[in-house]
Amino acid sequence: MSKKPQHGVHLFPVDITPWKKGNTGIDYVTTFDSGVAGPHLMINALTHGNELCGAHALKFLFENAVRPVRGKLTLSFANVGAYESFDAEDPYASRFLDEDSNRLWNETTLDGERQSRELARARALRPAVDPIDHMLDIHSTELPQAPMLLAGIRAKGRALAEGIGAPRHVVMDAGHAAGKRIRDYAQFDDPTRDNASVLVECGYHFYAEAADIAIQTSLRFLRHFDAVAPAFLEAHLDPAPVEDQLVIEVEGPITIETDHFRFARTFEGFEVVPQKGTLIGHDGDREVRTLFDDCVMVMPSREPLKGKTAVRLGRIV
Repeated sequence: MSKKPQHGVHLFPVDITPWKKGNTGIDYVTTFDSGVAGPHLMINALTHGNELCGAHALKFLFENAVRPVRGKLTLSFANVGAYESFDAEDPYASRFLDEDSNRLWNETTLDGERQSRELARARALRPAVDPIDHMLDIHSTELPQAPMLLAGIRAKGRALAEGIGAPRHVVMDAGHAAGKRIRDYAQFDDPTRDNASVLVECGYHFYAEAADIAIQTSLRFLRHFDAVAPAFLEAHLDPAPVEDQLVIEVEGPITIETDHFRFARTFEGFEVVPQKGTLIGHDGDREVRTLFDDCVMVMPSREPLKGKTAVRLGRIV
């Protein structure tokens, strides 16, 4: 039986095999070195195999011969195995093969004995991630909603998001109870180091505009660090003005504790619930209510499952 999403599939995989060999000794990881002093940047795609916009963005950069004019630039395709399993009849199924790649990036897990195809790939990628100064990790959302930058909990993450300048919504959050994201790995979350990373959610997985948002955010990331020639940006960066950013601090990620979570009503993302204590769902027999006034509903889940984040509750800064 078809499991196509109700909103349809309008974005499809692209062929990334021309960049399999790369030049780093790690499949699907390529580093360009300007030979000039500067930061080592990474743009990472396909942390989740069905978040196709990142593959489109890296394809765009490769085919337009992006090169850093200072420092280094690494372009990486992460969970290629899941991406290769994509089926438009059941597009959510290719998010991962064995487990979520974006819950594995703590040292204990990476150094441990547990095995999965995602862990094997994360361990293979780790030598490429360790030397990175600043990262953009490209994602998309499981429901149609506004794009956003997830900046972690550190001031340096917020500063990078503000330097990129778009999308409009900037979410400051600590991630998931189930495990660390790659944007929270090691140096990026260390308050004593300057290394920063952001995760961009480019809107709905299967809308064509997600690819455009991924490309434009990548260009803005490169511009922020003066990493590419102005002529390259003039040729490809959308010159249209962008809205002022809205920063939202997450205070209550709601982790699902039972097999019977349900929302009290439909949330599409970034709704503001005015009154503290408003019922927003049930987790089994337990009522789930807003924790404060003017509570922002950030990234409500399409399929609430035990152990997963149902929604993040945020305040506008």
